[in-house]
Parts: sequence; C-alpha cells; structure tokens
Amino acid sequence: MRERVVIKWGGGLITEKSSLCTPDLEILERLALTIVDCQKNGIDVILVHGAGSYGHLRAKHWRLNEGLLTNVQIKSDGVCKTQKEAVNTVRQEMLELNAHVCHALEQKNITPIVHPPHLWAKNTGPSFDGNLNRFNHQEQGQVHVTFGDVVNVEGDEAFGILSGDDLVVRLAVELPRVQRLVFAIKGVDGILRLPPDVAKDNDLIENWHPDIEFEGTHQSQIDVTGGIGLKAARGALVASHEIDVVMVNGDYTERVLDAMLGNAVRGTRITAKQ
Repeated sequence: MRERVVIKWGGGLITEKSSLCTPDLEILERLALTIVDCQKNGIDVILVHGAGSYGHLRAKHWRLNEGLLTNVQIKSDGVCKTQKEAVNTVRQEMLELNAHVCHALEQKNITPIVHPPHLWAKNTGPSFDGNLNRFNHQEQGQVHVTFGDVVNVEGDEAFGILSGDDLVVRLAVELPRVQRLVFAIKGVDGILRLPPDVAKDNDLIENWHPDIEFEGTHQSQIDVTGGIGLKAARGALVASHEIDVVMVNGDYTERVLDAMLGNAVRGTRITAKQ
C-alpha cells in the first residue's frame, strides 16, 4: 500500500494576504508540481489549504471566530450587512480560492477530490466533529483537498472557524498510512527564535518541541486563527502520535517536495517532547 503525506499550504503562501481575494497563481502552479513529483515517488497526498486573503479579512471584520454576536453592532463591509451574510460570503470565497487550487492541480493532470468542511464538519478545534471516511479511498493520480472554513457550531455560538491547522491533526492522526505532515508557510524557513523582521539565518529552530519558547509574529489585525503558534502546537500534537512533522518555507518548492518525501531539508522538525 502506498504511504501518504498530509501537506498544508498556508493561506499567506497561496494568496496576496493584504489584498482581498487575490490568489498567487505562480506559487500554486509550482506547488502543484510538488504533488506530481510526490505521486511519482509512490506517495499519495492529502492537501489542506488555508484562507489567506479569501477568508481572514472579512472573517476578522465580522468576528466570525467569536460565533454569533447577538448584542454587537458591526458596520457593513460594503458586501455583507450581517454576520450570517458574512458566513455565507466567506464560504463562497473559500470555494473560489479552492477553485484556483484545483485548477492548478488539474493543469498537471491531478484529479482533486474536494471536501468543503461546512458540508461535512461541525464544531472547531482539533477534535472537531466530522467523519473522515470520505478521505480513505484514493486512486493513483487523485488528491483529497480540504481547507479552513466557517462551519456550524452547536449551541448559541451557531458558527465558528475550523482552521486548516486543526483539520490536519485529525487527517494525519486518524487516516491510515500517513507518515508525515508538512506545513508549507510563507516567507520564513520555519520556526524562528525572533520575529522574522529581525531574525538572522542562525535564528532558525531546526528542532522544536513545546518547551522551546520563540517570538513568532501573529498578524492579529487580519488573522482569525492562530498564526505560527497554532501550527507549532498542532504539529506537536500530531508528532505525539509518532508522525514526522516538518515546517518549511513554501517559497522554495524544492524544500516542500523534499519534506513531503521525507528527505533532510532546511526547516523546523517538530516533536512532542525533547
């Protein structure tokens, strides 16, 4: 049986995160090639992608990560007038981004099988509810694809954001034959001891576990999930199940491929403990 790898393409990597709903088509094409090469090496791929400029900006404005706010007035963003309208709009925008991802794959003769979370998952966090059987069967040349999304939540909250960083936990841990989880992120080589704008080459933490502190930046003005801190924490959770976890700079797609294949690569290896 072919082994499998779960790969997370960060939203900031595949979009222009500061411009609403703007994909980076060049990086999508290059990343699609890594999946082609991975499959040629006998490894099947499960792809999770982030939201970037397709989800975070509008979700931040409407505070969708906080659930339904019945006693809060939020100004119209010019497209939506209510949180519930924003939920539907963000879901539609995520489908638009996913269409760009799928087009890049199809251009390389890869067949994407798409699983929008709002259709099959509910609740948030790494123990969200949702049957993963839909990801089990995989023919050669096929890639299962899912993404961060606004999902229904039980109780008064009504809805919330299921991050791609939470999706990868269950996918990596519960699906059969998954050997590795790879985070491909934008602009940095992995987890750095200092914020990227002041870090030097030797500030890369090549082996990270939860006891090691670092000063990552979180773009809280636009990001409604948890930035690199969430990726690190979720990566350690996956690593506790004896699955290899690596974080690499997605701008260097040869590194992404090496990480998917299990080769040594510049980046951060994440473990559960020392």
